[in-house]
Amino acid sequence: MTRFIATWFYSGLLRPAPGTWGTAAALPFAVLLHALGSFPALAIATLAAFFLGWWATAQETAGKDDHDPGEIVIDEVVGMWITLFPLSGTLWFLELDITFLPWPGLLGGFVLFRLFDILKPWPVSWADRKSTPFGVMFDDVLAGIYAATFTTILAGFAHGYF
Repeated sequence: MTRFIATWFYSGLLRPAPGTWGTAAALPFAVLLHALGSFPALAIATLAAFFLGWWATAQETAGKDDHDPGEIVIDEVVGMWITLFPLSGTLWFLELDITFLPWPGLLGGFVLFRLFDILKPWPVSWADRKSTPFGVMFDDVLAGIYAATFTTILAGFAHGYF
């Protein structure tokens, strides 16, 4: 069960670029969560996935030299879902239907999250250097916060707010 969780339904076993596959596999679940319960459902699921991922990562890496193997992608799922918080939250606040979930926001969030996850600006790099299951999860939380922030700024420009 821990492998199933840590690899997010085994999407982390796909090659090349398992982190990208895991991030892509997170998107349909985010849309489904938003459709079922809007932003609150996505937020609660993200929190649950963080703690479940922390536990699964600890189990999968126990006694191994590699504290962050590529196939563990539950951290990318959490980071991608955090990236979508502003989009989902705005739609929830405006009481818009799931059909209004704009694909540019999804695609832009995906690209920005992968960019910050790969480049690891500070403090993402600081969290990534932690050789613990918490560090595995937390660097993607921070990358998700960066991506959410930049997605929001880009949306502001795209919609004429800046």
